Amino acid sequence: MIVVGQAAREVALFCSDMHLGDHDPATAAFFFARLDAQAHSASHLFLLGDLFEAWVGDDQPDAVAQQLIARLAALAARGVQVHAMRGNRDFLLDAAFPAAARAAAPRPFHERTGALMLDDPCTVTLFGEAVLLAHGDAQCTDDLDYQRARARARSSAWQRDFLARPLDERLRIAVELRGESRRVQAERAMGGVGPGDVSLRAVEAAMRAAGVRTMVHGHTHRPACHRWKLDGAAAQRWVLPDWHAGGAARGGFLRVDSSGWSTIGY
Repeated sequence: MIVVGQAAREVALFCSDMHLGDHDPATAAFFFARLDAQAHSASHLFLLGDLFEAWVGDDQPDAVAQQLIARLAALAARGVQVHAMRGNRDFLLDAAFPAAARAAAPRPFHERTGALMLDDPCTVTLFGEAVLLAHGDAQCTDDLDYQRARARARSSAWQRDFLARPLDERLRIAVELRGESRRVQAERAMGGVGPGDVSLRAVEAAMRAAGVRTMVHGHTHRPACHRWKLDGAAAQRWVLPDWHAGGAARGGFLRVDSSGWSTIGY
C-alpha cells in the first residue's frame, strides 16, 4: 500500500481532469505553470485520471503530452513519487499493444514518466488514515448507457482490437468519439440536465468495501467537499476540479500534509 506521512514533512498533491492536448495550448500552459509552482514542495503527486483529452495509445503524438511526460519524469528523477490513474478519456494509458504491433510501440507511459499506475479505485494511507482514490466515473451508476460503454471499452478484447489499428485511424476514431460526447453534453444542457454526477449509493458501497471514511475523486467537474454520516460515522468526499484557462480560469490541487487537508486554486 502507498503510505504518505512516514515523515512529517511529506506532502501529497492531488489533481485530475486537465484534459490536456494540442487542441488547447492555453489550458496546458495554465496547468504546467500551476504544477511547477506547487510540485516543488510535494513528496507525492497523484493524477486521478483524464490527464489528457483523449489517449489512443502510448504512441500518442501530441506535443503537449510530451511536455507533461517530461515534467513528470523530471519530478520522479528529483524524488517525487508520481502516481497516475486512468480516466474515461485516457483509459488506454500504459495499455499493452498487441504482440504484432509491439515491436514498433514506444516505451510505455510509466517507463517514460517514472509514474506508478494506480488501480481504479485504490486505497492509500495519508498520515495514518486510509483513503479511497478513484477517477469517479465508475460511481456514476445512474447513467446506464455510459456504464455499458465503459465496460466495453475496458475489456481486453476491445482494447486489443483498437490498439491493433494504425495510429491515424485511432486518432480519427478519437475525434469522432469526442464529437459525439460533445453532442450528448449539449443535448443534456438544453434539457436542463448537467454532466452526470456520482451516485451516493455507489460511493458509499465503494467506501464500505474499502473500509474507509474518506474518498477523493474527479470526473464530475463539481469541486467540493461533501461531509455526511456513513453508518453513523463521519465521512467526507473530496471532488477535484477540472482545468480550463478560458474565461473564468478554473483548476486546482487538493493538498494533504501533517496539518490536514486544504485546497489550492479552487
